[in-house]
Amino acid sequence: MYKRMLVPLDGSNLAEVLVDYAKKLASVMGVEAIMFNVLSPEEKAMLPMHQAYVERAAEKIISGAQNKPVKAWGQVAIGSPVDEIKKHAKKHNADFVLMATHGRSGFSRIVIGSVADSLLRESKLPVWLIRSGISEKRVKDTSPEGRLALLLDGTKRAEASIPHVEMLSRQFGAELTEVELISVCQNPEITSDYPASMPLSWDEYVASEKEKCRRNTGKYLKEVADRLMESGIQVRYEALMGDPAVEIIDHIKRSNFSLIVMATHARSGFSRWAFGSVAEKVIKGVTTPVFLVRSK
Repeated sequence: MYKRMLVPLDGSNLAEVLVDYAKKLASVMGVEAIMFNVLSPEEKAMLPMHQAYVERAAEKIISGAQNKPVKAWGQVAIGSPVDEIKKHAKKHNADFVLMATHGRSGFSRIVIGSVADSLLRESKLPVWLIRSGISEKRVKDTSPEGRLALLLDGTKRAEASIPHVEMLSRQFGAELTEVELISVCQNPEITSDYPASMPLSWDEYVASEKEKCRRNTGKYLKEVADRLMESGIQVRYEALMGDPAVEIIDHIKRSNFSLIVMATHARSGFSRWAFGSVAEKVIKGVTTPVFLVRSK
């Protein structure tokens, strides 16, 4: 079970949205929240003001608890945001880092390129991302439980995210959560040396390969769904066809998902594009929160 989250804040408007989201997570999941801020050495004199800022954020978490009492406290560190987040996440045994992307200042300008990527490369700590574009009203009106999208590519490395989906479902409440497994079949590449002697025309060959991919992907997703349903989780699955990033983004925009879960840094499937392409395109292309898990 997840017990503690580290929540880096930078004083931006997006950080305020992040506090509201953290309040919901703390209440629904019963996790302790460490509201965290990092100063540069030149800003050391401002430490009391920043300490008051994170303590106010912690008070919002505590006062906003609805289902059960929760713990929250604030801490300020001095140094590099990347180093301090990693150090304090480890020091306080955080189960994941909840952070904002694409804000106006502070951590936000380096989250995807540095902090989150560094955490995923150098530790096994999941990173839960809230990006700009998610409205404050949406955060206040919705809960993290609901419909979870789990992105898979058929590899064991991508399946590193499955235990996290199981844990999230249990803490959200299995009866309140539905998991949708999503995988994408890519269109066969057009080759210039397609043999004229082939019994199938190019169009027939493409149609045959698409159907084969759909069957294999559907079979794979059903096997994963069956395993999850044995744990009491509500599951459905969807095999898409086309460019992975485009199809995933379009499907998510058409659906009402509360969270996207995916593994990063595998060697095949999504990992061909790894953190720098598909995952980043998905993060930038949707406003749904994303839970990133490092694969081994």
